[in-house]
Amino acid sequence: MSTPSDVGLQRWHAAVGARDAGMLPAMIAEDAVFRSPAVHTPQEGRDLVVSYLSAAFVVLGPELSYLDTWQREHDAVLRFTTVIDGLQIEGIDMITWDENGLITEFTVMARPFKGLQALIGAMAKQLFG
Repeated sequence: MSTPSDVGLQRWHAAVGARDAGMLPAMIAEDAVFRSPAVHTPQEGRDLVVSYLSAAFVVLGPELSYLDTWQREHDAVLRFTTVIDGLQIEGIDMITWDENGLITEFTVMARPFKGLQALIGAMAKQLFG
């Protein structure tokens, strides 16, 4: 029997693999929350979460690679690497799903500091021009 995180992870990896932000709205709960090292306050609601994750698809680009996954019934931690502006970045995505496999919480953490600065700058440029 598949769990909400099984369903959610399958959808997430399909969207990331296709780099298809058009798949995101159907994967995210209406009241979802996104937490990022780039902004102080949580971003609340499907539209904002979709905006941030869509920007991340562009910013993290083809260099994004998931290395490990730690999974429970309703949540998972995914360890990733990517390169932005020539800087190697390591991070984790912490994702929580509801009973229907929709994302309710998405938190990103990234390191090292110089890479995080590049990530913040690239995300701001993608989101706000």
